[in-house]
Amino acid sequence: MEEQAIVIALVGVLGIGAQWVAWRTGWPAIVLMLAAGFLAGPVLGIMDPETAFGGMLEPMISIGVALILFEGGLSLEFREFRKYGGGVWRLVIFGVPLGWLFGSLAGYYIAGLVWPVAILFAGILVVTGPTVVIPLLRQSAVQQRPAALLRWEAIVNDPFGALCAVIAYEYFRSTAATGGTAYEVVPEIAIAAGISGLIGFAAAWIIAWSFPRGFVPEFLKVPVLLVAVVGTFVICNKIEHEAGLLAVTVMGIALANMHVSSLRSIHPFKQNIAVLLVSGIFILLSASLDLDQLRQFEWQFGLFLLALLFLVRPATVLLSLLFSDVPWNERLFLAWIAPRGIVLVAICGLFALRLEDLGYADGTILIGLSFAVVVTTIVAHGFTIDIVAKLLKVKGATQPGIVIVGATQWTVALARQLHDLGTPVMLVDSSWQKLKPARAAGLPTYHGEILNEATEHNLDMTPYQVLIAATDNEAYNTLVCSEFAPEIGTDRVYQLGEGADHDDHRAIPSSLRGRSLFHSGFGVDDVQQRQMEGWEFRRTKLSDKFSVEDAREALPEAASMLMLVESDGDLRFFTHAAAPEPQPGDTIISYSPPRASTAEEKAAKRNGKGGNKPQPA
Repeated sequence: MEEQAIVIALVGVLGIGAQWVAWRTGWPAIVLMLAAGFLAGPVLGIMDPETAFGGMLEPMISIGVALILFEGGLSLEFREFRKYGGGVWRLVIFGVPLGWLFGSLAGYYIAGLVWPVAILFAGILVVTGPTVVIPLLRQSAVQQRPAALLRWEAIVNDPFGALCAVIAYEYFRSTAATGGTAYEVVPEIAIAAGISGLIGFAAAWIIAWSFPRGFVPEFLKVPVLLVAVVGTFVICNKIEHEAGLLAVTVMGIALANMHVSSLRSIHPFKQNIAVLLVSGIFILLSASLDLDQLRQFEWQFGLFLLALLFLVRPATVLLSLLFSDVPWNERLFLAWIAPRGIVLVAICGLFALRLEDLGYADGTILIGLSFAVVVTTIVAHGFTIDIVAKLLKVKGATQPGIVIVGATQWTVALARQLHDLGTPVMLVDSSWQKLKPARAAGLPTYHGEILNEATEHNLDMTPYQVLIAATDNEAYNTLVCSEFAPEIGTDRVYQLGEGADHDDHRAIPSSLRGRSLFHSGFGVDDVQQRQMEGWEFRRTKLSDKFSVEDAREALPEAASMLMLVESDGDLRFFTHAAAPEPQPGDTIISYSPPRASTAEEKAAKRNGKGGNKPQPA
């Protein structure tokens, strides 16, 4: 019991620690997680998951994979499919059989595997998997269409890859036992897969029907959902091996498109669960690797890995997308990015022993070879995705962007300053008339209600890492901040302060509000009054010769510094609680009285101090 507790603690520390280091350094998180588990397990021998958990390790990992696939299915909306469905269905209908065929040929002729092992392994290789694709997409700002295609392919192809392996295994088992044919094996598995899909859909319908009607209290919704997913997975696996993966994927996609409003509150929880599961499973699998299996690695396996990267995947994607409307630069990008992850290793570990029982000695090689595929593809694609995206011009906005909710004189003026600096900015308002000045200034705008569910599909939030809610309604601004805080981060949502004349008895609780802009805590009424008085935004570029102290001297005493645009484009705000530390090369955006008063104050300073101050850039 004590050893199991230590392993669980180590898995958590190593997994989340690797995610944190990846966030700080920009390195691929999955690479760091694999390295951490490999060092802690086979290299240093600090932990041995198989000894600690024994027979429980495999079902633990299987249920974790099922929950990850369900969470991934919840992110797949048919509205997005209608935009990019032409590419998605080609990658599924054509990509799976083509990838299976090319992978089988490479396994037999290059890796030297016997046909049964090569065919089964190639079936598993058609998966890419959300556990590796989604962290890569989070790390690199890829344009919306190629990112959507990769995400849909990863989630939808995962269960199909598992089913391909089941078909191959059942065929070879049936042939060895009774001399059965494919006509006997395939229809049976197809029927089982169809039944599993229906069970997954039925489970989603029951949840979508019962939750809004109050049959499940709020505090039990998350536990009921988790139990339903695990139960569906186990039941369908009893019908056919690995059919549970298909069932939970269908369940997630169905729930996502039934638009159950009561599920919105669990989105932050499911995202946290996915991060914990991905981290934990990667650590467990890499720590379980046996060095003796790695020693079985032969030179032709290296050639097989190169063929997988440069022949199998490119041929599969380019042939699947032939005559499609996907541009060639995006096709080439998709042809390169195909990292493999948890599902590949988990299923290979399951079938390797079964193949050995059938008399195929090459079966045990699959465990080490599957890890080699995972490590190679994760390292190759994780460290090159940014480079390839830039070369093929599929890179999205690299500079952090900002969404401003509410089109007022103040927000339009702020958006113009940011736009001139090259910062991606989007003004959002439900009033077409209020957006007119922004459109006239050539600023990007979105006409719609930011809290409407349709906005999630019509407005791509990927380029924007900061949100400012600055409408005339302070309560609405608080609602927007509380809604987007779990998605963007509580330290990245802002609103105007409560103002100097706010009523303490009617004030909105600070726990609900976004961070207050301005050190002085200017409120909605304050900035409106100052806009009428002619206040304006000013940009001040800092340098080695012009410091932040010089900038403060150059501004009038009444001016307030609002934000800092760092040299790398990152955004930092001067708030009531904290202030960034400006460095040379940064640009300060301040809110200042009219230039006439500024000139008068400067003259007074010069007369009083007898010296000239450097002027802001």
